[in-house]
Amino acid sequence: METDDQDTNDDYYLELSCDPIKFESISSLTNVFFDDSKQQVFAVRSGGVTGVSVKGPNLNINFRMEDKGAVISIKFSPDMNILAIQRSNSSVEFVNYSPVVGLDNIEYSQPCKGKNASILGFVWTHGNEILLVTDYGVELFQVNPEKRTVRVLKCLSLGVNWFVFCPQSYLVLLSSGTAGNQMQALHVTPGNLHKLTKFEMETGSTKPGKLAVSERDVALAVLYGTPCIILLRHQPGANRSTGSASVYVYTVHKMTTIRRSHILKLDVSGRFAINVVDNLIIVHHQASKTSMIFDIMLPGVSDGTVMHHTSVAAAKPMKPYSLKVPGATLSNETYQPCQLYSPNWVVFQPNIIIDAKLGCLWFVELKLEALVKLITDKVLLVEFLMQRTNGKHILIKVLKNFMILLPISLMDMPTIFDKLNCVYRNHLESEIQNQMGTPLQNNIKNQSTITEDYKYKLSLDQSDMYSYILSKFSENTIEPKMIVWVLLEYIRSLAEHEIPVQHYLHELIITTLVERKAYYQLHQLLQYHVVVDSKPLACLLLSLENLYPAAHQLALDMLKRVGNAHEEIIEVLLSKGYILAALRYVRSVGMVDQMSARKFLEAAKATEDATLFHSVYKFFEQRNLRLHNTTAFTKGEHCQPYVQHFKYLFQGTDNGCNSDTNSNVTTISS
Repeated sequence: METDDQDTNDDYYLELSCDPIKFESISSLTNVFFDDSKQQVFAVRSGGVTGVSVKGPNLNINFRMEDKGAVISIKFSPDMNILAIQRSNSSVEFVNYSPVVGLDNIEYSQPCKGKNASILGFVWTHGNEILLVTDYGVELFQVNPEKRTVRVLKCLSLGVNWFVFCPQSYLVLLSSGTAGNQMQALHVTPGNLHKLTKFEMETGSTKPGKLAVSERDVALAVLYGTPCIILLRHQPGANRSTGSASVYVYTVHKMTTIRRSHILKLDVSGRFAINVVDNLIIVHHQASKTSMIFDIMLPGVSDGTVMHHTSVAAAKPMKPYSLKVPGATLSNETYQPCQLYSPNWVVFQPNIIIDAKLGCLWFVELKLEALVKLITDKVLLVEFLMQRTNGKHILIKVLKNFMILLPISLMDMPTIFDKLNCVYRNHLESEIQNQMGTPLQNNIKNQSTITEDYKYKLSLDQSDMYSYILSKFSENTIEPKMIVWVLLEYIRSLAEHEIPVQHYLHELIITTLVERKAYYQLHQLLQYHVVVDSKPLACLLLSLENLYPAAHQLALDMLKRVGNAHEEIIEVLLSKGYILAALRYVRSVGMVDQMSARKFLEAAKATEDATLFHSVYKFFEQRNLRLHNTTAFTKGEHCQPYVQHFKYLFQGTDNGCNSDTNSNVTTISS
């Protein structure tokens, strides 16, 4: 296993993968080829006679083949059952392959169709289909390994200078014309080729006999789900060592039209190479041995047609890297520093760097933790992290740090919450659409449709915000009034995006206000319904009565506003011993006939107030008389113990009544 240098500097935001794919380095006897579609390195020794080694992610195979001439290109089909070998400019040979048997001994070939055409290269596309690109056009074939036959599917005639293929989008870009800036893009689908609109790439003046756009200055990528053409453009009229360069990004819309949409400002000149990591464009600059990082999803400066961007952070070198060098014994192993930005480096898409002399293939990786320190704009940093595939835990950590920095980050929090909740709302709408199959009505200001780019943004929902951030406040790090402000600001943002606020956020506000004895503010929040009424919140208010006596009445008022909380209100009144008030409430909401007499009689008996018990008992006797034409309780009500208790208290009185109790019964039942 390779290891990186023990450098403690954490300002490096790019690094090479710690375990490179090791292969036999290039030499007088060994040629090295790379298939960027399958990310496989072929080391061909002596034309294959002494062996071919194929290495890639989770792949390591070896085989021999006959020497029929120097190999120009070699690639496996997508399912690894056919090996294509180009040994001349006019044809491609095929050999069947299986993991058990290895290479078949029988080769079959396909010459290019165009007379006098020269093959510039080939790529496997869908299944066993292969695309040959010649200087006269493109030819799509289907290979049948069982019959060892090849048949033509589609041909297009066009003068071609060079081509670039993107295995993610199946887009082929062809350079044509004598100047070399005429571009024809093709979309390869199973069995067919589709032309996109032709376009010209903007270039400066070029030397006679040289193409205006060279193959090494063009890369194809998929950024945020959209196919893109990336062009390194050097300063017009300047050579590569003077002036400054920029990167043009052409966006492919619905595989039909292509337009220049972004310009990335480099502010340096010289030799460059491009990688794409996690939807970010990485521009390596060889002269300064640094790399720049660009995110086209972040806001830039528009000139009306094109968006101009600068690097997300200052240009930085990659993290130093060391290769393990074997010694005579295991204990003698040492680590040798690896030259970064070496002239021997060859860069492939999306994030591959190969050093054929060292025999290493690396993947360029992003170090988000370092970028957190280098992006000073808080809103920009949050937007950037929201667009990273594995950035959720870092985004949460950043937001927690922002809370500690309050009130320094006070001005940015509303904007940050709005950006988080805009994406949160889009994810909610998308989930509902998927479940219902129909669009959800959206009345949010300035947002009439679900934006497509939300799919590439992290969503922090209320549960995330509560569990990891809002509930983790400590008064040692943030003032209580700031805690309340943050909570209210987050709830404000949720409300503006029409996202129902979960009760635990309101609970957090209430408990925070009570802890800091901000009762007047609490009363105002409840009075003006900033905190939404709910049963859980009412129960919370009841539990706070010892700290804030008025919370009891606030809870009852809230339960009444909820509208379907009759049982809860009655239980609260009974638990507090307000039995007559509970009976009056039962009567006011028309629930007398459904109410359990046993519950009220039990509560009245517990008070040990004989007069109160008498009043409650007589209230239900009158109800029984009205419902059943008798004062007796039914067996199902289980009130016999209370009938006995009544007899015990009032045996021998005139029907158990006096003027005081009569007045009480009248008050309840009137």
